[in-house]
Amino acid sequence: MLATIRVFIVDDHPLVREWLGNLLRLEKDIEVVGEADEPDAALMAIASAAPDVVVVDLSLKRGSGLDLIKAIQAQSHDAQRTDKGVRAIHTLVLSMHEEIGDVERALKAGARGYVMKRESTGQIVNALRQVFAGKLFFAPELKARMAERMASFTPQEASTTPSALSDRELEVFRRMGMGHSTRRIAEDLGVGQKTIQTYCSRIKEKLGLNDGSELLRAAVRAHERERS
Repeated sequence: MLATIRVFIVDDHPLVREWLGNLLRLEKDIEVVGEADEPDAALMAIASAAPDVVVVDLSLKRGSGLDLIKAIQAQSHDAQRTDKGVRAIHTLVLSMHEEIGDVERALKAGARGYVMKRESTGQIVNALRQVFAGKLFFAPELKARMAERMASFTPQEASTTPSALSDRELEVFRRMGMGHSTRRIAEDLGVGQKTIQTYCSRIKEKLGLNDGSELLRAAVRAHERERS
């Protein structure tokens, strides 16, 4: 008899949550135990729902998927220290972002797998089962691109591309590329506008940009590359 995999879904698009939930409910060994559209609500619900795997989108309107993954791992470890019978909670990223830098950041944050939303139904379900079993899962295409990146990486690249940015700096940079104002970014991330301005200054310094106009153009170009 197959063990039941308890799954929690975090995505800020209702249609995606409905699509994924309906998809997973077709599997006899998977039970959807909850869903949320932003990090704070997700953490509260996860504490009581006790899922085995949390499916997380990196781009959330009111917060960062990477920050949520880190918080889930910390919450899971704390629960395990308190009760040795508690099972670990694993996270699987389901995202539209295909940049290898995002995969690396997700892995560093504690994710056990990474699949794109365009993947087949079978691939997504397989990823869930692999992650539940304690294994790492990345689509073959991502594995090949990660290997290629490692083979071609140079130290100079690290200081001139978004890979040089911290997780929060990248979040701000990405939202700027989507056309969001500093005020909206501050509201979405739950910080003050001065904090966002500080991040912008750090981004400009790390990417060798001279002013806000260059920063905005670089952010838009990066966003367009991700969409192409």
